[in-house]
Amino acid sequence: MFREMRRKKQELPDNEVLRILQEGTSGVLAVSGDDGYPYAVPLSYVFDSGKIYFHCAKSGHKLDGIRRNSKVSFCVIDQDQVVPEEYTSYFRSVIAFGRIRILEDEQEKLAAIEKLAAKYTPDDSPAQRRHAIEQEWSPLCMLEMTIDHATGKEARELARGRRG
Repeated sequence: MFREMRRKKQELPDNEVLRILQEGTSGVLAVSGDDGYPYAVPLSYVFDSGKIYFHCAKSGHKLDGIRRNSKVSFCVIDQDQVVPEEYTSYFRSVIAFGRIRILEDEQEKLAAIEKLAAKYTPDDSPAQRRHAIEQEWSPLCMLEMTIDHATGKEARELARGRRG
């Protein structure tokens, strides 16, 4: 169903893909946009138990695309070191394909935003995070992406170093 990576020697092992998804702070979500054009938007996220959670407003281009087609992709760049003398960059990234849904259940929505808040404000107390969530609850929409397939890839130079 999903294509195999063409440059297999540059493919990241599953544990590295998971690490990048866990540690990343932002990525680009691609949805089915208007008039057949893809719509890709940078977002902060949290990865938990094979799912990726995002927050957004309750209306807009992104939600219109999701309502049109629940299939999405999400890309996280872990490293992008430009090496001018080699005319290249030493990159490492992950792309995940899956289905996304708008969380309608209040408890699911709350659990998701609490995960996101804990990731981005780890030094706040749960009470402080809960207060901030309550302040923004009314206009808040939460999205949950279930990953069907994910792969990671890195520059040849980094792959060579990994293999020894």
